[in-house]
Amino acid sequence: MPKSIIPPKVLSQLQRQLNQELNAAHAYQALSIWCAFQNLDGFARFFAKQSGEERVHAQKFIDHLVDRNAPAVLAALPAPKQEFSSLLEVAKQTLAMEQGNTRGINAVFEAAAAAKDYPAQVLMHWFIKEQVEEEAWATELIDRVEKANCAGSRDELDRHIEKLLGGE
Repeated sequence: MPKSIIPPKVLSQLQRQLNQELNAAHAYQALSIWCAFQNLDGFARFFAKQSGEERVHAQKFIDHLVDRNAPAVLAALPAPKQEFSSLLEVAKQTLAMEQGNTRGINAVFEAAAAAKDYPAQVLMHWFIKEQVEEEAWATELIDRVEKANCAGSRDELDRHIEKLLGGE
């Protein structure tokens, strides 16, 4: 098998981000479980769907690495945060996770740009656009949860969260 032509710093960043995407999937699953335990079934479904999307993102990195003859090295995943005091804390955790993911995506792009690794830059353009959308819905989530403060409004939000933020 021919050797990978991905510059070492870019390869390292791609592998790190692959694992960050898997970690995000793990963390979203934890949010889904917390919501299910709180009888917030709409939020549970929404976060389970987000978990699946993060796995799709990880697969994009795996495919890119394999297509360029590089190993897709999987690291151990740390246990995600699983205890929350409120739905607002869950929403804020979501935004913090997405902001961390944006920083990771930007680091990959910066390494690819510095190394003039054009295929990696093209891949990262998709992720950069995706992160703008991800941070936008996470910010909207916080706003909607903060506004759901009267009797029954949290349950109403739970029933409609997938439609409101998931585009369904």
